[in-house]
Amino acid sequence: MIPRRALLGAALATPALAQEGFPNRPVRLVVAYSAGGVADTCCRILQQKVGEALGQPLIIENRTGASGALGGAHVAQSPPDGYTLLVEGVTSITLPAAHKGLPLDYSTLVPVTQITQAPYVLGVRKDFPAEDLRGFLAEARRRPGEVTFGTPGIAHIGHLMGELVQHLAGVRLEHIPYRGGADAARDLIGQRIDAAIISESSLQPAFANGARPFGVTGARRRPNLPQTPAIGEVLPGYDLSTWMIIFAPAGTPAPIVERLGAAFRHATSDTTVRSRLDQTGNDAVVGSAAEAAALVARDRVTLTQLIRQAGLLASG
Repeated sequence: MIPRRALLGAALATPALAQEGFPNRPVRLVVAYSAGGVADTCCRILQQKVGEALGQPLIIENRTGASGALGGAHVAQSPPDGYTLLVEGVTSITLPAAHKGLPLDYSTLVPVTQITQAPYVLGVRKDFPAEDLRGFLAEARRRPGEVTFGTPGIAHIGHLMGELVQHLAGVRLEHIPYRGGADAARDLIGQRIDAAIISESSLQPAFANGARPFGVTGARRRPNLPQTPAIGEVLPGYDLSTWMIIFAPAGTPAPIVERLGAAFRHATSDTTVRSRLDQTGNDAVVGSAAEAAALVARDRVTLTQLIRQAGLLASG
């Protein structure tokens, strides 16, 4: 018979041995949105380099539904062994703030690393009676509640970016929610809305048809739009971008989180990967788990306040 002390020692050693050998099989990255979308596209750009660093394939799995909550719930309920991960953006903050009864608590997920940062762009229809952002805001002041802006949906980050513009500029705009950025861009081309706050990539067809970029929501100008000011140049203090962070289930051991983070940082440091991400309107980010957690905490405060100001905060 094996002594009880030996059995106990073996049991205590097992997690450490598992961590040392991690990973010894493919790692699954759940994308909670459709194939071909921006999250899916960015993850597939990283896929090969991440697998290269891990020494095991990175398998991307699309699990859609409930605005991303179903995919998130699947990961949250998975074993905390590092083999099932989630990529998510600011929806992980805005969705639970605006909706009760979700199948998971996003705050229990563990940030592994941030992979991208991406501002949105304020695009304005080609015949709008203004030449720049200051003129756009002046027109909005002249006609309170009449100037319209489209976004990918209620409580979406684009909607909240518009709410922050209104708050800092002291104007009142009319929000028009769509099912996605492409739909808003089509109505901008058709001049059925005055403006749209959506991703740079979604706005490209509109720009090709005469729409004009009036502002970038991030802290600085975009290399692809060097003549377009950051909104903060006109409205001091304005800085709001979307991002993508890799999350793991709660309880995932710190050494495994660090191993995974290193693999993703290997990918986002690669020159070719960074160039391909830039073409999608996303900036590659190389950062630690602690930095990702701090970003989530900061934006949770900012975005919850914006949701409250917009009257969208869930009750109960």
